[in-house]
Amino acid sequence: MKIIKITLLFIVISTLTSCASGYRMIEPKSINYVSTKETNNVKLEYKYDLLDKKYAKKELKKGIKLVAIKITNNSEKDLTFGRDVKLTYENGTEIFVMDNTKAFTSLKQSPASYLWYLLLTPLNLQTIENGVPTSSTPIGLAIGPGLAGVNMIAAGSANKKFKTEMLEYNINGTLLKKGETKYGLIGIRADSFDSLKLKIE
Repeated sequence: MKIIKITLLFIVISTLTSCASGYRMIEPKSINYVSTKETNNVKLEYKYDLLDKKYAKKELKKGIKLVAIKITNNSEKDLTFGRDVKLTYENGTEIFVMDNTKAFTSLKQSPASYLWYLLLTPLNLQTIENGVPTSSTPIGLAIGPGLAGVNMIAAGSANKKFKTEMLEYNINGTLLKKGETKYGLIGIRADSFDSLKLKIE
């Protein structure tokens, strides 16, 4: 009986701490941007700390920060992000903006990692009366594949939403016409939330 209790406790703890997480849409157009910097009549607004749960842990582990940006071109000429408009830190150091597909690949959940739940497949629940086993139920046949399947589907669905939004807000190489505002999601390699600004060339 003690072994059964320990095993069930292990299952509960593992389920609560290792489940796939959903993806909360960032929607850069709806964000209330607090950080703002203007350079040569081109205004940059940005926000860090966009991801949560598994994705936030991946950010920390991979040393990548996902940043939502809003750029308003109030200058008298059209500009292209990544060529005429570049991102730098406050000290002027130019920032390498990751390709959005690569940023997604680095931060996405791994559905295959939930296959470890299949290790629970051999689990049996035994009923004991007066110290003698009276019956055995193979609950692992449902728990193992069930948890693996549910989590793999959840991770896959969350990743799909994440990828769709990353591609939709891929601002690299985007033309910013004069008077126009564009929104984007970018991945940068950073361990801290440093101030950002634009460099106009």
